[in-house]
Amino acid sequence: MDWLGYLKVVIIGIVEGITEWLPISSTGHMILLEEYMPLNMSDAFMEMFNVVIQLGAILAVVTLYFGKLNPWAPSKSAEERKETWDLWGKVIVAVIPAAVLGFLFDDWFDEHFYKASVVAVMLILYGILFVIVEAVNENRSFKIQKFSQITYKTAFLIGLFQVLSLIPGTSRSGVTILGAMIIGCSRYISAEFTFYLAIPVMAGASGLKLVKYFMEGASLNQTEAIVLVLGSVVAYVVSIFAIKFLMGFIKKNNFAVFGYYRIVLGAVILGIMYNDALSGLM
Repeated sequence: MDWLGYLKVVIIGIVEGITEWLPISSTGHMILLEEYMPLNMSDAFMEMFNVVIQLGAILAVVTLYFGKLNPWAPSKSAEERKETWDLWGKVIVAVIPAAVLGFLFDDWFDEHFYKASVVAVMLILYGILFVIVEAVNENRSFKIQKFSQITYKTAFLIGLFQVLSLIPGTSRSGVTILGAMIIGCSRYISAEFTFYLAIPVMAGASGLKLVKYFMEGASLNQTEAIVLVLGSVVAYVVSIFAIKFLMGFIKKNNFAVFGYYRIVLGAVILGIMYNDALSGLM
């Protein structure tokens, strides 16, 4: 691979690090980059790469929230350790729906929905929903303002919303935040809980892709290994800044701006596809 190829990998890592945490669909952006800025590597590797690169983003959450998520932290009291275990219990409950359906239908979703047209439609659809939900909630006082107020039932309901993210373009963080807000969680709690859910969900999805990749007889050559590591490291670094940005942003703003971004991007994609279709007929 030449320097231009590695530059593309860096760009992919940057996009992953930004879009994984902002509610604008990381998988959707990965599909679009693959379609309009291909790395010219095997389909099997790219399918695995687009998921496994998320491991770098996961590590950013672990780095930033290690103290809060670590039940064995020496500085924590017995009560605080209990609360941390309770938080992990709610995270596990919330990821069960998506984990089960993702394991059973992973290949089916890839075969039927892993395409630019689906991404464009989902970007627009959930963009509109973000704008509507934020308009309705403009002066709303959310009843859930801290994690201790999230019940196991609430966590499971949030997890049901997360199932929708199995369709590319939906955005795992976006649909989970929307669901949590609809249920009654504040924007800040919704976003942070979404980050926590990402750890088991994305680790599981990445592990599943790696297992399938190697079980199908594939292997990593030196170039592919470098691409995978480089993309993950860039995604990790960028994710640190993206998470900090989002949590600071929503202290004073709502998510409507991301809704508008999704609508515009989806419309642009449909426009490009329509233009390409017309060119193909000429």
